[in-house]
Amino acid sequence: MADLALTVIESDMALSYNPLVIGQQFADVETCRRTLKDIAIAMHFDLRIVKSDRSRFIAKCSKEGCPWRVHVAKCPGVPTFSIRTLQGEHTCEGVQDHHHQQASVGWVARSVEERIRDNPQYKPKEILQEIRDKHGVVVSYMQAWRGKERTMAALHGTFEDGFRLLPSYCEQIRKTNPGSIASVIATGQENCFQRLFVSYRACIYGFINACRPLLELDKANLKGKYLGTLLCAAAVDADDALFPLAIAVVDTETDENWMWFMSELRKLLGVNTENMPRLTILSERQKGMVEAVETHFPSAFHGFCLRHVSENFRDTFKNTKLVNIFWSAVYALTIAEFESKISEMVEISQEVGPWFQQFPPQLWAIAYFEGMRYGHFALGVTELLYNWALECHEVPIVQMMEHIREQLNLWFDSRRDLAMSYNSVLVPSAEKKMAEAIADARCYQVLRANEVEFEIVSTERTNIVDIRTRVCSCRRWQIYGLPCAHASAALLSCGQNAHVFAEPCFTVASYRETYSQAIIPVPDKSMWSEVPGEGTEGGGAKVEILIRPPKTRRPPGRPKKKALRVENFKRPKRVVQCGRCHLLGHSQKKCAMPI
Repeated sequence: MADLALTVIESDMALSYNPLVIGQQFADVETCRRTLKDIAIAMHFDLRIVKSDRSRFIAKCSKEGCPWRVHVAKCPGVPTFSIRTLQGEHTCEGVQDHHHQQASVGWVARSVEERIRDNPQYKPKEILQEIRDKHGVVVSYMQAWRGKERTMAALHGTFEDGFRLLPSYCEQIRKTNPGSIASVIATGQENCFQRLFVSYRACIYGFINACRPLLELDKANLKGKYLGTLLCAAAVDADDALFPLAIAVVDTETDENWMWFMSELRKLLGVNTENMPRLTILSERQKGMVEAVETHFPSAFHGFCLRHVSENFRDTFKNTKLVNIFWSAVYALTIAEFESKISEMVEISQEVGPWFQQFPPQLWAIAYFEGMRYGHFALGVTELLYNWALECHEVPIVQMMEHIREQLNLWFDSRRDLAMSYNSVLVPSAEKKMAEAIADARCYQVLRANEVEFEIVSTERTNIVDIRTRVCSCRRWQIYGLPCAHASAALLSCGQNAHVFAEPCFTVASYRETYSQAIIPVPDKSMWSEVPGEGTEGGGAKVEILIRPPKTRRPPGRPKKKALRVENFKRPKRVVQCGRCHLLGHSQKKCAMPI
């Protein structure tokens, strides 16, 4: 036996199908048990354990009369075990069907651990197929699901651990990113999770100093074990990309939770907004959001998402001609143009009047809206939140917040590098719009009234431009923040650089400033110290607590399919709608509207 190579099999070598030999060693009895189980599955025979304790492990083939048997004992003075006796020949026919007793939930978990580590979205039905293809074994859907749950818990911790670690996680954010805001709140006698709020200093700095004074608000429902809702306030950078400012997770979406979120947002901005222009806040037309904005941002301009408004109009009237006129009214830059389109709609349907009382134009129509939407009529943050909820619904809350932080980090790094490569005055998207405006400006006749006022004459109409107050009577300059074609014509006529008259938030300098700060990674959780969270007692005093999961839980079984409404069949045939001008009857590729 001296010349026999003794191989120590570590616990991570789960799928070793090498034949057993006398003297073969295992790191411990658990490794021995797992290895023999893997060999039994690979060789298609059932294993029966005769004895298993701290000093020995004896197993044999479960078929009566089959001589296969192995005896493993602990080596003296060391933790390893070695095979002492082995009868390695099978005389039985083995397992004849595809089901195998050794294919337990634990074995399934070990089999797919690497795959789930790389892809947490790996589905149980995909696990079923992989195990059948790779091992020739059939496991139930429940085994595959439980195996994945066990692997996810081993890799990322349990959902319960995630809530327990939130106070420590918030402390790590504040410690590694000074100036950041991270807080968690629990409620009730059982100290159940209620709210989490996170905003990184780099995001706060970028928004205050360089982004447009525009915020989008929205939410996404979480589908994890304990459900919940993800809230977000996102700004827009110079090149029209989303810039998340604050993220929150709440147990349920309620008016009170929206009020709390906007209160935290107000505190965050309250000490930093002395020199900021008035905010424009865009959201859905939802009672809780509207009241929260009015309470905590009374001076802000609050506008509604046009996707919500237009869908309501389309579903209410179901008239293609009305919808086309509606979008013409939406894009009307002046009140006169807007009222003209309303008159056209009223001639078609008298019901339009009451609808406009329900959806006041002051909250969505360009002609009436007093704030600056910078061309943002729908909520871009909706899709972002949906993707985050989809990607993270199977991981604990701390891992979800880490996934979001890592994505923010990637954006900051890539956009910072991109900004350094620009050598123009404005960012590319603004440069393109300015080039189009300057090209159109050459078709106009310019009449100068004085040093700052100009009359711009075209075949359609005459517009007045004041380059000192940056105002054009067409209102496009004020609404979009970039000189329109009329303003460009006036500026070019007096030798000015039109690019310099764009809002500062469109400049490359602002873009660089937006991403000038860094989001520092949070250390591994093994380095955290346990920190109790905050709760409230009846008198309102803060107490230190251990946070537990919320009471809301995902119901068992598959989600029920939505019932198909009978009236769905009576809806008119789908009409193509342009993604640029939103008129019906043509696609974006065939749209004649200038970009």
